[in-house]
Amino acid sequence: MDSISDIVRRLAENAEAVCRRYLSNGRREGRYWLVGDIHNAPGRSLYVLLSAAGDTRAQVGKWTDAASGEHGDLLDIIAASCGHGAMRETLAEARRFLSLPLPTSFGARSPRARKTPAGTPVAARRLWAAAKPVGDTLVAAYLAARGIGVDASGASLRYHPRCYYRASRDDAPGVRSAWPAMIAAVTDDRDDIVGVHRTWLDPAGGKAPVACPRRAMGHSRTWCPVRALRRRDGGGRRHRDDPFASRSPAEPPDDRGAVGGASCRHPLSAAAAPTLCRLR
Repeated sequence: MDSISDIVRRLAENAEAVCRRYLSNGRREGRYWLVGDIHNAPGRSLYVLLSAAGDTRAQVGKWTDAASGEHGDLLDIIAASCGHGAMRETLAEARRFLSLPLPTSFGARSPRARKTPAGTPVAARRLWAAAKPVGDTLVAAYLAARGIGVDASGASLRYHPRCYYRASRDDAPGVRSAWPAMIAAVTDDRDDIVGVHRTWLDPAGGKAPVACPRRAMGHSRTWCPVRALRRRDGGGRRHRDDPFASRSPAEPPDDRGAVGGASCRHPLSAAAAPTLCRLR
């Protein structure tokens, strides 16, 4: 079976064909394929090296986005074009493009048939594991612009560079299928992650220009950890809110936020939660 490096090499040998399939809004100019970005937007910001000679031959297939500073290889382009959330899906698509046999572990079933069901706690934990610490990322810049400090340990927040976004009917046609995102963990009373809250971000600053910039996932049949977090406004109405909208420490817990002895508790401290409410 071909290794990942073998697949990357084979894709590089067919770099122009890959670009014509997955970056169809671009065009070839000289030794490069030019397009707007990795999501196939029209433009000339992103360039892919299609051919080279001598010592630069190993760089064929590598791309750089001059606007965002992002760079990668042709597997990244396939993943962004298809909206994949796992390397396994991307490798399967690359093998199909190259007419290579799929791994025997797939059997006769489609790889999508074994994908973790969306919206489950398992899927939420996989997304959390795929994200990385906040560090010096877009999340840190976004929070700093809002005047919000974050614990240096970053135990409750992470950054995902290309988090899948499912467009709604309120979105403009052709909206991106992936955006950078801030991932917030929702834990139970044992500090196990039972859900996550995603806030999609615009690389230019602020939230992403999408109809639903915030969504939660990880709900179960009996208890949705995000819906269990509620607050009372000035008019006395209760309404759904995101995990950053926490009760005051003195308010008794809502019994709808507990199932079988488990309570819905966002891992951010009670002192930080009122400040983070401004993220709404």
